[in-house]
Amino acid sequence: MSAWSRLREDLAAARLRDPAARSSIEIALLYPGLHALWAHRLWHRLWLRRFRFLARAGSQITRWLTGIEIHPGATIGRRFFIDHGMGVVIGETAEVGDDVMLYHGVTLGGRQREGGKRHPTIEDGVAIGAGAKVLGPITIGAGSVIGANAVVTRDAPPDSVLVGVPAKPRSRRQGEDTRALLTAPEYFI
Repeated sequence: MSAWSRLREDLAAARLRDPAARSSIEIALLYPGLHALWAHRLWHRLWLRRFRFLARAGSQITRWLTGIEIHPGATIGRRFFIDHGMGVVIGETAEVGDDVMLYHGVTLGGRQREGGKRHPTIEDGVAIGAGAKVLGPITIGAGSVIGANAVVTRDAPPDSVLVGVPAKPRSRRQGEDTRALLTAPEYFI
């Protein structure tokens, strides 16, 4: 996929997921989540080519400019969107699938100091509410929704709804809308 096509896909993903988005030019110029993602792609390429210091330095500059910290070692899929974004942290060994959406204050973090896989794997189509913490080398199944301020430390099967501290999964009900789930009062802590 060409860089131009990827850019257009990112803008379309933002328009799809943010009802406040008015135009592609507004999104391209004013959305820090998109700026952090675009910068991450550059730093990630440097990281893979073993320019680790330069990649880390670049990611820190991006963090300073956007308030979003994405480690250059993290793997992020297509059509990823961070709404608002301030305070988002994505750790080095995190893997994020396609069509994932994060709100502000989300942490995809580690729980251990040993090397290897320390951060979560977020499968395709997951939505994570504001302030949620997903910690450790766990897997969140495709199509799941994590409520605001939930703390997730265990694997979740596909199409789960996770709420609480610690978060407990339940199956998604037939026809439940992801966007509605993230705004329903019973999913806030």
